[in-house]
Amino acid sequence: MKKILTSFLLLSLMSCSSTKKAVVVERPLEEVKHTDLKKEYEVKDAISNFRPGWIEDAEVWAKQNEKDIEKTRFFSYESEPKVTRAVACDIAKANTRLDIAAEITTFIEKTLGTTQEGSASIDLNNPKLNPLKEYMENTLTEKIQSLVHGAAVVKTYWEQREYKKSLGAKDDFKSFTCAVLVRIDADRLKKAVEEAASFVVKKVDDPEAKETVKKALQNVSENFIKARKGEI
Repeated sequence: MKKILTSFLLLSLMSCSSTKKAVVVERPLEEVKHTDLKKEYEVKDAISNFRPGWIEDAEVWAKQNEKDIEKTRFFSYESEPKVTRAVACDIAKANTRLDIAAEITTFIEKTLGTTQEGSASIDLNNPKLNPLKEYMENTLTEKIQSLVHGAAVVKTYWEQREYKKSLGAKDDFKSFTCAVLVRIDADRLKKAVEEAASFVVKKVDDPEAKETVKKALQNVSENFIKARKGEI
């Protein structure tokens, strides 16, 4: 009798669950023990026994840790393997603004590349826009760096790694990597994006193309923030 009741209950639960829609749960950025990682290296020493979640996605980490992401934006950067810890961390700190600037440049290029204004579109391969294309490829990122003021390092994480051929590395060698978490005032970041957009508009000589580019970048600063928050 007990077996019959148990079978009946299981069948009932299965039939009920089959009528429900699958629920997708967003998993948090968990800190992972080094021993759980399968890499081409072994971590011999580190500032912590856990690899911080902010290295993978600073914005998601900030949201999950209830940071004020309306007033402050977060970025992270991790260096390539270097000979010493000091060199790795110096490079990580120095390249943070460059990384932010490159992200802004990429977003502006993407915005222009997907813009349709009525019957017109922005084709960066158009000879009329050659100066603009060259400017964005060679100069804009460096120019934006000077606009990224007040970016402050709030967390640093380093690892001493031992790379091994047996684990898939090209050679056996030891090195250090360093990651930094950076915060910047949201209004200041927004202003930097707006100024970068104005640089781009000024580089277009053709009146019709200039107007199209101007319209395309009209809300680029707001859209950049929304894109980093995953809203668009």
